[in-house]
Amino acid sequence: MVDFVEEVEEQLRAERYASLANRYLPWFGVALAALVIGWLGVWGYNVWRGRNIDVAAVAYDKALTALTAGDQTGAYAAFGTLAKDGPAGYRTLALIQQGDIREMADKDGEAAALYDSAAKVAPNAIFGDLARLRAALALMDTAPYPLIKARLEALIGDKKPFTLNAREALAMAKLQAGKAQEARGDLNALTLTLGVSPEMRTRVQNAIALIDSGQTPAAGAAVRIATTLPPQDPAGLAALLGTPPAGPAGGQVAPSPNAPQDASGAAQ
Repeated sequence: MVDFVEEVEEQLRAERYASLANRYLPWFGVALAALVIGWLGVWGYNVWRGRNIDVAAVAYDKALTALTAGDQTGAYAAFGTLAKDGPAGYRTLALIQQGDIREMADKDGEAAALYDSAAKVAPNAIFGDLARLRAALALMDTAPYPLIKARLEALIGDKKPFTLNAREALAMAKLQAGKAQEARGDLNALTLTLGVSPEMRTRVQNAIALIDSGQTPAAGAAVRIATTLPPQDPAGLAALLGTPPAGPAGGQVAPSPNAPQDASGAAQ
C-alpha cells in the first residue's frame, strides 16, 4: 500500500513538472533568444563602430596631408565628406578644419557658420566648446561687442574646458571695444589665476605693459594673435575618440591652423 501511494505521488509530481515545463519553457526560450540577439547586436555595433572610426581616422589623415601640402581646395572637399559621413567626433574636427580653411581665406562669416555646425554635432564639451570659441574668434572683427561678449561668457566657468582662452579673448574684445581699463583688470586677474600656462601669463603681462604705456591698439593686436595661435595638436583631441589619427609618415598630426591655445582642462 505504501509503495502504491509513493508511486502515485511520484506520478503526480512528474505531471506537475511537465505542466510547469510546458507553461514556462517557451518563455524561457524567448528570453534566451532575446539575450543572444541583444549580445550579437551589441557585438555587431561595436565592430561596425570600430571600423567606422578606423576609416574616419584614415580619411582625416589624408585630408590633413592635403592641407599640409597646400591643397586647400582638396583638403576642404575631403573634410567635407568626413563632416557628412564620419563619426560625431571626426565630423566635429572636420568641420573645424573646414572653418579654419575658410578663415585663412578671410571668409570669417563662413568660418563661424562651420564652427557653429561643429559645435552642434560635438560628442562632448571639449569638442563643442573648442568649436564655439573658434566661432567667437572668427566673428571678433565683424560682430558687435555684445554678441561676442555673450558667446565668450558662455564658455567661461569652473567646469568649462576653454575658460582661460575665453577670458583672454574677452579681454581682447573689450580692448577692441574701447574698454581698455576693464580689459586691463581682466588681464591682471588672469595673471593670478591657477592653471594659466607660463606662455599665457607672459602674453597677458606684455599686453598689460602695452596698455599702461598707452599702446592699447598694439595690446589688442598682441592678444588677438595669441588667441589664434595653434593649440595642443588635434591628435590630443582626436584621442578622445578612441583612435587618434596618425600624421604623415606615422608621426603626429600637425596642429590645426588658427585654433586657440592653452585649453585648460583639454586633453594634452
